[in-house]
Amino acid sequence: MKAEATEPAVTRRRTVVEAAKAEGLLAGDNSALGARVPHRLITRAKERSGISSTTDLVEYALAKVALEDDFGVKLVRRKGSIPADLKLGV
Repeated sequence: MKAEATEPAVTRRRTVVEAAKAEGLLAGDNSALGARVPHRLITRAKERSGISSTTDLVEYALAKVALEDDFGVKLVRRKGSIPADLKLGV
């Protein structure tokens, strides 16, 4: 299998890994992890990310989840909190 990630995917991966390192999430002792995951899922994730190592892929995926923000949830919660008669100057 040849991984052919797009430039944005490579940049996104690099940014996630750098952020995880900055938060100290990639430091310290490693833990063994065992899981049964569909082969097609792993293959597609490797193709999309450009990652060829399963270990690196799992590390990247876990970092994405650990760093995930809740901007969308917060935005939806604010619905209706701004007065309709507010002048925005647009």
